[in-house]
Amino acid sequence: MFFYADLHIHSKYSRATSKSCNLEEMAQWAQKKGLGVISTGDFTHPAWFSEIKEKLIPDGNGAYRLKPEIEKQVLISGKPVRFILSVEISTIYKKGDKTRKVHHVVFAPDIETADNFRKKLDAIGNINSDGRPILGLDSRNLLEITLNSGKDTFIIPAHIWTPWFSVLGSKSGFDSIEECYEDLSGHIFAVETGLSSDPEMNWTVSSLDKYRLVSNSDAHSPSKLAREATVFDTEANYYSILNALKTGNGYVGTVEFFPEEGKYHEDGHRKCGVCLTPEESQKLNGLCPVCKKPLTIGVLNRVNELADRKTGEFKPQTAGKVYSLVPLQEILAEICNVGAQSKKVIFEYENLIRKFGSELSILQEVPVDEIEKTHSALLAEGISRLRQGKVIKQAGYDGEYGVIRLFNEDEIVKKKLCKP
Repeated sequence: MFFYADLHIHSKYSRATSKSCNLEEMAQWAQKKGLGVISTGDFTHPAWFSEIKEKLIPDGNGAYRLKPEIEKQVLISGKPVRFILSVEISTIYKKGDKTRKVHHVVFAPDIETADNFRKKLDAIGNINSDGRPILGLDSRNLLEITLNSGKDTFIIPAHIWTPWFSVLGSKSGFDSIEECYEDLSGHIFAVETGLSSDPEMNWTVSSLDKYRLVSNSDAHSPSKLAREATVFDTEANYYSILNALKTGNGYVGTVEFFPEEGKYHEDGHRKCGVCLTPEESQKLNGLCPVCKKPLTIGVLNRVNELADRKTGEFKPQTAGKVYSLVPLQEILAEICNVGAQSKKVIFEYENLIRKFGSELSILQEVPVDEIEKTHSALLAEGISRLRQGKVIKQAGYDGEYGVIRLFNEDEIVKKKLCKP
C-alpha cells in the first residue's frame, strides 16, 4: 500500500509564506490532499522549533505525529499524518568569479540532531529572522555541517532547475551536482525537480541518472500542499523514506505539475509580457524583443543546454512512475469560471472531499462514473481528460505561472458546475 509524501514545506515564519499556518492546519490539509507524510519545514527558526517540540511526539523510526489531544481535534481521515523534520536553506556565496545562489532541503531524523544542526548554523549566520535562512556559506560546507550534525541527516538540492536559486539553474554557474558539492557530492542521492520540470525532461541529462528524482509542493500555504508529491511503497517513516531514496526499494515515483504550469518553464520577460520558446529566444540572442534587456532563461532552455539525449530516448533505472495532475481547486475554478480561492470553489472542493476522501484519490482513483453520478458530468469529463493527459497548455515564464486547461471555453458555457 503506497503513500504520498510532501517533504518541502514552509512555515508561517518564512518570509516567502503569504499565509499564517500551524501544525494542526498542515495536518488537516495533508489529510484532505491524501498525504501520509509531510515535512515540518523551517525547523531552524526558534519559534517554529519550539512549536514543533511542543506539539509533536515521536512515532517511531524518525517520524513524528501530533500529540493525541491535538490530533483528535484535527483527525479527518482516521489515518494520522506523520511529520519528518526538514528545513530549506538558502546559500549565497562567491565561488570562482560567480555569485552562487542555491537552495537546499535539509532533513534530520530527530529533535536532538535538528538542534545540533540549528546550533551550528546559529554560530555562522542569522537563523532568527526567516524560516528559510539565508547564509553566506558554500553549498559543500553546508552539506558537511549537515553530515556532522548527526547520523542519517541528508540534503536534497531544491528545485534544481529554477533560474535564480538552484544548483543547475541558468544563473547558478554550476553544470553538475559534483561541481556544487565537490568531494562530498557522493552524499547526494536525490534531487528535487521543481514545478517547471518533470522526470522526462530530467532523463535527457545523463549526469542525473544516479539520483532519485523527487517532487514536492514547495508549499507556502497549507492549501498548496500536494501540488507535487513523492510516492512510496514503504512504512511511513523517516528511515524507510531515506532507504527508498538511497536504494530505490519502496520508491514508486512522483506526482507532477504539468511542467508548463511552473512559473519558470519557458524564457521571457514578465514586465514586457514576453514568453518565448528556447528556439525563439535563441534567435534573439537571449534579449527581450520589447526592452532589449536579457530574458530570464527558463527551465526548458536550461535543461536543453545540459541535455545529452533526446526526449523519450532513455529512461534510467532509477526512474519511477510519473503521475501528471492538476490541482482539484484549479479544475473547479475552470469549470466555475471563478478564482481558485473563491467561495464557490472552496464549497465544491470541501463537498467533494467529504464524499470521496481526498484530493489525490479523486484525481487518480475514484471512478469517473461515480463522480458523474454523485456530482457532475462536467467534472467527471475533466478528470477523465486529466487522467489521459488531454490538457491544453499555456506555459509559465519569468515568475508567471502557466495555465493548464481541460476544456475549451465554449465547452463549459452551457454546463455550469457552480450555481450562480
